[in-house]
Amino acid sequence: MDKLTHVKATPIRLKDLREYDEQWLKKVIMDDPSILGLGDLIVKDVERIQPKAGRLDLLLYDSENEKRYEVEIMLGRIDESHIIRAVEYWDIERKRFPNYEHCAVVIAEDITTRFLNIISLFNNTIPIIAIQLNALKIGEQLVLNFTKVLDEVIPEEEEGDIPIIKDRTYWENKGSKESLKLIDECLNIIKEFDPVYSLSYNKHYVGLQKRGHPNNFVVFIAKEKFVRAEVRLADMDSSKSILEEKDIEIVSLDKRSGRIKFRITKADIDNSRETLEQIFKTAYKEWSE
Repeated sequence: MDKLTHVKATPIRLKDLREYDEQWLKKVIMDDPSILGLGDLIVKDVERIQPKAGRLDLLLYDSENEKRYEVEIMLGRIDESHIIRAVEYWDIERKRFPNYEHCAVVIAEDITTRFLNIISLFNNTIPIIAIQLNALKIGEQLVLNFTKVLDEVIPEEEEGDIPIIKDRTYWENKGSKESLKLIDECLNIIKEFDPVYSLSYNKHYVGLQKRGHPNNFVVFIAKEKFVRAEVRLADMDSSKSILEEKDIEIVSLDKRSGRIKFRITKADIDNSRETLEQIFKTAYKEWSE
């Protein structure tokens, strides 16, 4: 690498510059949503009208994880109304489109410790991300640096945790009756090599249990027209190749949880049953007692 030259940057506030208003900043984010550091996102909507509640600045979409981000932008210092709007719009959108995961995002140039503490109080029950924008002037150039100062708390069940129990109707409403039938078919595949397994309906997923004891080597998330399977595997790369050979859509390889995530449709059940059995059985052998 060539030796880098140190250049002094001058911090500036966009709030104080008339030509760089919120509309300008919104356009910058729309041109490249990855600048926020939230992944490869798609701009789903701009100035989205909310019933009796104003307009949502940006609606961004993570197609891999079927997740939507309700983004509120504010130049200068964050205030109560900014946070309230973000939470309100998040709540409206998640109720309108329950098949997606949703997360509120607030962006401001100055997020004080006081408001950071307030937002963090919500974060155990409301998924919310706080991003601080720092603008820097280097010569005749302007640099925008987005720093995540508060990340969402993602509930993840650990060994020994008591799951929040729901029922089949809860998941039929969250997904659909058709997607629940797909999960039933997946269970039938699993029962071919261990007939004792049954489903357990929890708040965040449909899991597996054996004689009343959870063993979630695979969990299912019911969507409207498909099911997302999350299978715990030691060698995710090999399983990824097996699934891709059958044109089964991979969502992601989650190294943190050790799970490969992929979509299952009725066509996959009909045409790739043996492949699904192979994946499920491999996970079963690796993680079952």
